[in-house]
Amino acid sequence: MSSQSFFDFTVKNIKEQDWNLNELKGKVVLVVNVASKCGFTKQYAGLEELYQKYKDQGFVIVGAPCNQFAGQEPGTEEEIQNFCSMKWNVTFPLTSKLDVNGDKEAPIYKFLKESQPGIFGLKRIKWNFEKFLVDREGKVVNRYASITEPKSIAPDLEKLLATPQ
Repeated sequence: MSSQSFFDFTVKNIKEQDWNLNELKGKVVLVVNVASKCGFTKQYAGLEELYQKYKDQGFVIVGAPCNQFAGQEPGTEEEIQNFCSMKWNVTFPLTSKLDVNGDKEAPIYKFLKESQPGIFGLKRIKWNFEKFLVDREGKVVNRYASITEPKSIAPDLEKLLATPQ
């Protein structure tokens, strides 16, 4: 296993600016590949609820828009941002659109998938709204399927938040 940490990466934020994830060091992070036109899109509500409940305890969600699954995130970054804030009142940060699988896969996703392979050791992301939980040290501690409701992640989250910084 590499000694790399989640906080070693830089991604583009939704405004296409470099975002050094080291800014999140010491926080518990939930990374979710999101899409606006998916059956799971309603999870935005649960994700935002989780974020609001725990953000003051050192928790952040990073939404990573991805158009690799049935073209369910076709919009521009600006359209995605507007959809998330107007329709779902999302206040957690979003990255710019990225690939989670394949030749153009974002390095952060390569790291997440290698750290926590899915069932049977499969690495690829199967669909939108797959989630990765990262501890305060930047280690990926859990991976959740698309069907996992955000609120059911709360117990795992609370354990990590109880760990001193």
